Amino acid sequence: MRLTRPTIVLGIAATVIASWMVVQSASATAAIVRPAKAVVHDVNGANLGTIVIQPIGGKLRISGHLTGLAPGFHGFHIHGVGICDPQATDATGAVVPFASAGSHLNPAATTHGHHAGDLPLLYVSADGTTNSLVDSDAANFTAIFDADGAALIIHALPDNYANIPARYSAGGVAGPDTATLGTGDSGGRVACGVIQR
Repeated sequence: MRLTRPTIVLGIAATVIASWMVVQSASATAAIVRPAKAVVHDVNGANLGTIVIQPIGGKLRISGHLTGLAPGFHGFHIHGVGICDPQATDATGAVVPFASAGSHLNPAATTHGHHAGDLPLLYVSADGTTNSLVDSDAANFTAIFDADGAALIIHALPDNYANIPARYSAGGVAGPDTATLGTGDSGGRVACGVIQR
């Protein structure tokens, strides 16, 4: 069988395209990022469960099942340092559990309610259990796995996301103070889990 020049050119083109597709497929497979997880402990070291963080479609899916928490709403955040020390101390030497995890993950240096680490409230049922499923496009693995890592923190109180309505100013409230702007008045840190690959 005699091959004409157009047939040869088409054959070469098909081979090049097929090779390119194999390379692209390999690149896409290499780009798949493994999930991360955080094993969450309370201040006494009890294991409360595991939170899994999975990159999906440009977002992080944060999901898991926890037990042993006080019923009600709790502030739930990614904090900017991957250390969960229940005996951490503040500048005055007072023990402040999990202060070692630093402030909320906040690479853009915004106020609370807009931090990359701000997550929706965590609701705990009367039996002390909670199931969480949150998608966030504010945080990413680059920020989480920087030089000092990151941790998930569960707070004692609900988070108000620094929301003090303007109508309160009539009652003498000038607006959100430093604590509100920093943490949403979500209180102490009752549980912590270092985020790990």
